[in-house]
Amino acid sequence: MGGLGDFSSGENICDPGRPCHSVACRMQDPNFVQRAFAAIAPRYVLANHVLSGGIDVLWRRRVAALARAQPPGRVLDLATGSGDLAAAVAGACPGALVVGADFCAPMMAHAQRRGLPHLVVADGMALPFADGAFDLVTVGFGLRNMADYGGAVREMARVLRPGGRLMVLDFSQPAPWLRGAYKWYLHRVLPAVAGLLTGERGAYEYLGGSIESFPSGSAMTALIDAHGFQAARCFPLTGGIASLYVAEKPGAPN
Repeated sequence: MGGLGDFSSGENICDPGRPCHSVACRMQDPNFVQRAFAAIAPRYVLANHVLSGGIDVLWRRRVAALARAQPPGRVLDLATGSGDLAAAVAGACPGALVVGADFCAPMMAHAQRRGLPHLVVADGMALPFADGAFDLVTVGFGLRNMADYGGAVREMARVLRPGGRLMVLDFSQPAPWLRGAYKWYLHRVLPAVAGLLTGERGAYEYLGGSIESFPSGSAMTALIDAHGFQAARCFPLTGGIASLYVAEKPGAPN
């Protein structure tokens, strides 16, 4: 086995009764999101590093360090894209099986080329994995693009074992003193620079709007706790430009 759409590990994680394709959108248009990310896939990693000044690398390292503190056996990196977060977690937890899942195959082709062997084309709203299959679910800058935030979080809870952890890394609303400059950057600078780097300005105009409408801080911790988790915590990063949310699925570990 191997390649996009299956596992090379041979472990019984997949649930054959759950298909690996998109479902109807309730809050956003998944077809638009899929097309946008497929279009920017060839230069996505470069654009991320340039537009963030390299800070995105430090954010992912923070997630990986937290994962290493309680070493997981099996990890799902949802909305894995080009595999940046999956690679960071795999490097920090060398004994773990790290599975990357995303509904945009062109993005994951780049993850495959960088040596990530366990990749599955799947929709976050209907994951093709058995209940309780993972010890840790991570999602970096991907929940914001899903059709139904609460439904996606509930699906993440389903594939986690009792006592398993969730880590969500995403953009958020920064501290008040930073918001004016940040909004100007999102709507003026980011689309222009990203358009030059990727040739797809429209995808990054969408990004700015999606960040402003995405729940952050206490609104996000409340959403997570309402959909299968407990004691969700928020860790603002770089003045709140991004936030890391950590929560646990209720129940004792098996």
